[in-house]
Amino acid sequence: MMLPAILFAAFAAAQEPAVQSRDLPQATPAVAQAAIDAGLALFKKRHFTEAEAEFQKAVDADPAGAAGYFYLGYTVYKIAEPKRPFHPEKRRAADLFAKAYDLDPSFRPVWAGKR
Repeated sequence: MMLPAILFAAFAAAQEPAVQSRDLPQATPAVAQAAIDAGLALFKKRHFTEAEAEFQKAVDADPAGAAGYFYLGYTVYKIAEPKRPFHPEKRRAADLFAKAYDLDPSFRPVWAGKR
């Protein structure tokens, strides 16, 4: 009699995280693009820390999108630029650039213009 109750409790506990995840908003490329747009506006104003947060939201919303990684990397680099040459944040920026180009080798930032 006790075993069915234990099995039911274990099954219900295992299902609970799935129910909670359905309550969370779904990440989409549209959410990522909105964060990129907000980040670019902040970047143009040289509000790099706030821009970094927006670009991180873009990466979180669309982990397969190259733009979020590229702009996050560029912002991380701009924040680290005045620091010593081999600062760890500069390495992080290089890793983010590499990730962006791994995802989309033909990616071009908005300021690169069109060919």
